Amino acid sequence: IYNFSLYFLLEVERKIRANDREYNSSFKYATNSIKTSKYNPFTFLPLNLFEQFQRIANAYFLFLLILQVIPAISSLSIHSLLISEKWMNVQVGDIIKLENNQFVTADLLLLSSSEPLNLVYIETVCCEPPNNRLDRFTGTLTFGTQKYSLDNERVLLRGCTLRNTDWCFGLVLFAGPETKLMQNCGKSTFKRTSIDRLMNILVLFIFGLLALMCIILAVGNGIWENHAGSKFNAFLPREENTAFSAFLTFWSYIIILNTVVPISLYVSMEVIRLGNSYYINWDRNMYHARTDTPAEARTTTLNEELGQIKYIFSDKTGTLTQNIMTFNKCSINGKSYGQDQSHMHQLFIIFIVDFSFNRLADPKFFFYDHTLEGDLVYQAQSPDEGALVTAARNFGFVFRSRSPETVTIEEMGIQRSYELLAILDFNNVRKRMSVIVRNPEGKLSLYCKGADTIIYERLHPSCSELMKVTTEHLNEFAGEGLRTLVLAYKDLDEEYFSEWKQRHHESSVALEDREEKLEKLYEEIEKDMMLIGATAIEDKLQDGVAQTIEQLTKAEIKIWVLTGDKQETAENIGYSCNLLREEMNEVFFVAANSPEEVRQELRDARLKMLPDTEEDKFLIPETILGDTPKVVEDENVNGDYGLVINGHSLAFALESNMELEFLRTACMCRTVICCRVTPLQKAQVVELVKKYKKAVTLAIGDGANDVSMIKAAHIGVGISGQEGMQAVLSSDFSFAQFRFLQRLLLVHGRWSYLRMCKFLRYFFYKNFTFTFVHFWYAFFCGFSAQTVYDEGFITLYNLVYTALPVLGMSLFDQDVNAGWSLEYPQLYVPGQLSQYFSKRAFVMCALHSWYSSLVLFFVPYAATYDTARDDGKDGADYQSFALITQTCLTVTVCVQLGLDLSYWTVVNHLFVWGSLGMFFILTFTMYTDGLFQLRPSSFAFIGTARNCLNQPNVWLTVALTAILCVLPVAAYRFFYSQISPTINDKVQYRPAPRPRRTRLTRRSTRRSGYAFSHAHGYGDLVTSGRFLRRHAPARSMGLISTGRSPGFKPTGRSAGYSPVGREQNPKQKVEPTSLQMFRAVKDTSF
Repeated sequence: IYNFSLYFLLEVERKIRANDREYNSSFKYATNSIKTSKYNPFTFLPLNLFEQFQRIANAYFLFLLILQVIPAISSLSIHSLLISEKWMNVQVGDIIKLENNQFVTADLLLLSSSEPLNLVYIETVCCEPPNNRLDRFTGTLTFGTQKYSLDNERVLLRGCTLRNTDWCFGLVLFAGPETKLMQNCGKSTFKRTSIDRLMNILVLFIFGLLALMCIILAVGNGIWENHAGSKFNAFLPREENTAFSAFLTFWSYIIILNTVVPISLYVSMEVIRLGNSYYINWDRNMYHARTDTPAEARTTTLNEELGQIKYIFSDKTGTLTQNIMTFNKCSINGKSYGQDQSHMHQLFIIFIVDFSFNRLADPKFFFYDHTLEGDLVYQAQSPDEGALVTAARNFGFVFRSRSPETVTIEEMGIQRSYELLAILDFNNVRKRMSVIVRNPEGKLSLYCKGADTIIYERLHPSCSELMKVTTEHLNEFAGEGLRTLVLAYKDLDEEYFSEWKQRHHESSVALEDREEKLEKLYEEIEKDMMLIGATAIEDKLQDGVAQTIEQLTKAEIKIWVLTGDKQETAENIGYSCNLLREEMNEVFFVAANSPEEVRQELRDARLKMLPDTEEDKFLIPETILGDTPKVVEDENVNGDYGLVINGHSLAFALESNMELEFLRTACMCRTVICCRVTPLQKAQVVELVKKYKKAVTLAIGDGANDVSMIKAAHIGVGISGQEGMQAVLSSDFSFAQFRFLQRLLLVHGRWSYLRMCKFLRYFFYKNFTFTFVHFWYAFFCGFSAQTVYDEGFITLYNLVYTALPVLGMSLFDQDVNAGWSLEYPQLYVPGQLSQYFSKRAFVMCALHSWYSSLVLFFVPYAATYDTARDDGKDGADYQSFALITQTCLTVTVCVQLGLDLSYWTVVNHLFVWGSLGMFFILTFTMYTDGLFQLRPSSFAFIGTARNCLNQPNVWLTVALTAILCVLPVAAYRFFYSQISPTINDKVQYRPAPRPRRTRLTRRSTRRSGYAFSHAHGYGDLVTSGRFLRRHAPARSMGLISTGRSPGFKPTGRSAGYSPVGREQNPKQKVEPTSLQMFRAVKDTSF
């Protein structure tokens, strides 16, 4: 609706006065009205018509309709105090009140909430112009003569929901299309399947074929009129102008032969897609009982595209994982606590720590160790921190409450209050977080947690021995696939801290280089710390993720993970869910900070995978409707490889002069993981693959940051998880668990694609055959545009006689059942290669139709030529020949459909035999005396059925014609299945699949990613007195993440690294038992 592009270029700074609409309106800021629908009452008709005419066939149908109403060329008859305000009226500068559980529908500066119990009054806000940066905001707030710095922590963005806060007041900064969420939303596009795009090309070819046939017949008419036309003036009035007669004949045959592309083709396609969509909605195996969430096909136009997926782009958190983490082990002052739960269960020796002494313990928390002896709901910044706080609570150190200045903890039954003096927040560079507190005795202390490599660099030299022991424990924890975190502390001097805090305040309100100044202060105080120990947290995968990824990989589907998480976390999950495996030849890491270094790392990886690769022979041109896009050719490499690239390097790799180098290298790898990517970069990666790869893409995610990626892919799948419904609302298909993706693709997608391809092949066959008979007949009727069939048969052929059988095949046919589809993922590969319907398949179908039409015309012609009936009367007349030909045609196409059917159901039998029966019933009915007397012009074939179909030679002709038409097809299929059987042929004749065996999955021993939230911390939020709380989600049980064997040496950047100079996971010190190396995981996918 709005065009602000020029305004954005001119706007350098935004000035807003609180509740002063007259002042703010002078800047012409956008209102809060937005448009997310594709149409409005004025644009619906033109835009909808424009989209419909993207199908070239629709323009063809409109043209035929116009021709039909011209009598001169038509050969067929046409009988057939706070004031309530709507969100759309909110303007920039308004102060609004939000209440609990209300959506935030504009970008707001948070002024006050129900927690601090007071309202902050302001006068003027100056801030940056509208942009799509979700992670930053800069501005200043003026109150009286004082100015205060504003940053992203003080902004509520559109799309958020206010939770567990009674009310809050906010100042509208950006409204409507200027909000950061709307700036990040990709444009909604009308998605079309690859079959739809192929159909446009084929329809153009059919138009050319139709024009060629009509030109031949028009020329034939002109020749016939010149040489023999005068002899038939009594029967066929002659046009004096031969050229004009040929011109009219051309358009008449355009109408007669238009059945090569009947309108019923597209109607039937939509019915098939609708039916296959309901199968997805009704599939109980994709229903998630715990959340009462069924699978949902939110579109009915993309089903067959699910059977051709080559690339899957997946989010990580909430998509592959549950966002549920548990505290499993820890190391304190050089001693390791906690035991492998699966190991203990296998040995039937379970030492569960008794927390009965603690009345505040969480009953759902379990901790296993043989050396140890009112409800609270926590809202943590990340699931990792929630797991740590819950563990501390059960061990007797209970977090009770928090205010902007204090933290209250109950320590072994004694309540103590700590003064919160400063929070040194987490960010991507620091990879650590610290707090400075004063205990009740007045002692100042700094507590820090972070990645081991980061904390070790800042420890006091006296911790060297303790650090060695803790490192060994970290390696053990990592060997079990756990996420590790190191803890340290430091006592502070009161005088030094007072001076440091003054400098900290000055830096925090600086308008320039604020982050750099704060970072220097953090580095200054976070040194010479004392090591406390380490924690180990299990990040639970969703049920069946590893098995699903394994199945999809066997189906030759490449999976790319696009996540905003840090590299260590994404890498760890990659190994846990079998994306990265120890069997891989190598995993490449791209983490350079300059374009030249990124290009070199990508090139080195490519040359290592394919040493003899050439620089300029990986692009192949492909001409589509006159356009010649470049397509990156698939390059086969020996072995399996993985690629991990971080956000900084990806930004360089996506530049126009390097995108092909990145794509070429990435496509050689089995798995690609992109870390620290923004929502926009996710969409750019998807668009890059769509642009240069002749492949169908699918994007799957669960949060608002995945919306742009979901919209960009050919198929968008939303997971309804804990991050809201934004992804689901933008998706084409949705369900509750990642594991349902394998059934969506390998079963429903494959069936939908196979059924649609069978439908198109058969539909073109029956209609081409029907039409080509007209072409041959023209040579025997003086090119007079006379139809070979009765008009009633022409009307009912696609509507009644052949409609239901092909719909039954397209809705119920299965080459193999669902169990075999999942047991043999390789059955999915032909869809990726478009083997079931392509230009070649179309040409073969046309040739088959051409042969069948020759048989259908000339066999009845020869059988009735100069013959007599049983009673001695002449048996060769136009009406009898027409009836015999259309009977042969109907029987032949039904027999052909029977050969194409792989799975006969009661419905298929009813449709096939019922349609044949309906043909004979209607034929005898329409050829009766009664209908002739009612309308002689429409029912001229009086008595033809009764007189013709009682002759034995007619039925012999029908049988002979059907046999001759289908015999070559049956013979070809039989010999091909014997000489070169496909995987479908091999699987079809196997007995029913047995229940799948239990899988043995190796554990991972690589260094886990440290347990930290991937987002910038909320230290400023804590100290500001603003709280956004929600009830913790109910804990659910899932598969324990499994990874690689304990003896494996990692290949990542941290491989072999030890801060104390000792090799990680030394083999001579690790003696894993078989119980440690393997764990049985029962596959519950189906």
